[in-house]
Amino acid sequence: MAYTVPPGMEYMAQLDQVLVKQVIEVFELIAGCEMNNKYVLKNSMGQEFLTAREDTDCCTRQCCGPIRPFEMGIFNSQDREVMHLSRPLACGAWCCPCSMMSIEVSSPPGTVIGSVHQEWSMCTPLAGKFTVRNVGGDVVLRIQGPVCAISCGSDVEFQVMSEDSSVQVGAITKQWRGLCSEAFTDADNFGLTFPIDMDVRTKALLLGALFLIDFMYFERAKNN
Repeated sequence: MAYTVPPGMEYMAQLDQVLVKQVIEVFELIAGCEMNNKYVLKNSMGQEFLTAREDTDCCTRQCCGPIRPFEMGIFNSQDREVMHLSRPLACGAWCCPCSMMSIEVSSPPGTVIGSVHQEWSMCTPLAGKFTVRNVGGDVVLRIQGPVCAISCGSDVEFQVMSEDSSVQVGAITKQWRGLCSEAFTDADNFGLTFPIDMDVRTKALLLGALFLIDFMYFERAKNN
């Protein structure tokens, strides 16, 4: 079935892999003060094609740490916003099944194309399980994390599964950066893989899932 690719996201139709690299903020390293996160998105050849910028006030970043709500814009090379992410404040603990983490994805900004939702279990939030849903709320993909999503000497993979969990169709991988980098900064590198012929809107939803997973599992709370 034919569909319309969101304006500004046409290049994503040619990709089966996206590399996401968080920009290290020098002031954050020196002062220990959490800054808005910034990322560059690259293709498999290392060519940058999008950037992502968090937009959160200082008080929210310092008080809420990695569970903070945020707005994030994703911009093309002309600095035009082509995609927008919105994450509400939530608890995400097993004792609060009515307050699971989620993120809403719009492309172009203002046009919601779907969302990603943390699934409740007794092992929440250690065992990361998520559903990827289209704008109608239908589950189109599932994401299954490891039993314990801790990066310690190796990559951490979250498997992207089909709607019925029968087939793995991709992966979100937090890449190990080395002992010193992991110890002294929370700037993370991720790889995202998916079929090249996947609906671009679904690829965009997986990008949203990647950023949600980064904040939930790998964003260190500087105020702790």
